[in-house]
Amino acid sequence: MLGLARTCSEQEIKSAYRKLALQFHPDRNPGNPEAEEKFKEATEAYSVLADSNKRAMYDRFGHAGVGGAGGAGAGGFGGFDATIFQDFSDIFGDFFGFGDLFGGGGRRGRTRAQRGPDLREDLALEFDEAVFGITSQVRVRRHEACEECKGSGAAPGKAPVTCRTCGGRGQVRYQQGFFSIGRTCPTCQGAGSVITDPCSKCKGQGRVLQERTVEVKVPAGVEDGTRIRYGGQGEAGANGGPAGDLYIVLHVKEHAFFDREGNDLHCVIPISVSQAALGAEIMVPTMEGEHQLKIPEGTQSGSTFRVRHKGVPVVNSHGKGDLFVEVKVQIPTKLNKRQRELLQELDGFGKVENKPQRKTLLSKVKDIFG
Repeated sequence: MLGLARTCSEQEIKSAYRKLALQFHPDRNPGNPEAEEKFKEATEAYSVLADSNKRAMYDRFGHAGVGGAGGAGAGGFGGFDATIFQDFSDIFGDFFGFGDLFGGGGRRGRTRAQRGPDLREDLALEFDEAVFGITSQVRVRRHEACEECKGSGAAPGKAPVTCRTCGGRGQVRYQQGFFSIGRTCPTCQGAGSVITDPCSKCKGQGRVLQERTVEVKVPAGVEDGTRIRYGGQGEAGANGGPAGDLYIVLHVKEHAFFDREGNDLHCVIPISVSQAALGAEIMVPTMEGEHQLKIPEGTQSGSTFRVRHKGVPVVNSHGKGDLFVEVKVQIPTKLNKRQRELLQELDGFGKVENKPQRKTLLSKVKDIFG
């Protein structure tokens, strides 16, 4: 009936049913009993295939497994299974302008309390503020429940009254052929009640725009782009619903000489030719002050030294990253006469063959993978 293979997915079933139902719907084919019958057949097929238990029975026993033709079993139209229309609006949306059929307990009753929207604010941090943490203040503009009417929208001492059009149900019902159609009440817009004496402060909206200061506690070790969530600090919900959340997005400025990779810090320190050749002890900066680093004799330019536990704290933990110091041998560009003589004398003791060096296996791998 639906033109589907046995291996069809749930979405394929819905799409096929929707196409046929729109084609043969009684509202589109008034006075056409053949179209009405095809609509019922398509609905019967959908009621079987959309239910995993019924579909399993149908796969094993065929039509007889789900009540047989015209039977009163599951999905048979001898006893029409109107529960199929409980998710009818999921398939058709507002195409026909109604939420439930056959009294099938449609999902559009009176308007429920709705959760308020989430809010986002941005907070700029210095590099050290992100490393060590900070408490800051953020100004937030948001809608809050009106204090005058406590969010009801009605004037103090007054209350919303039951809608006379729908009797408080939020829907009005119409009879169209064999359908009983429920539509959102045009008077109360589905709320089931109307405000006859609105609050003067919020004009009946139940919410007012306020500007608040929110204290933001930034933990040590946060990174650029980190989001901090404050539950219930967003926009107030409609119809007495809960407030949304507030998200603070952190933007960390770059450091003058530290680069960050995860919880590790990297920096480049220049050293002299003599320090590289003879070895030395130098002072290197860290986020907590200076640290003495030993440079062994014969150190090559580009060598990297690891200083443990001098990196960035792990968020909400006691651990820390490391500091990696890369040394660059600084070659003097201007020499006086005496310096030139000393270097020429030194050159006589350590001749270097200026020939290309073979690549090591490690360097070849680096070239391949970048």
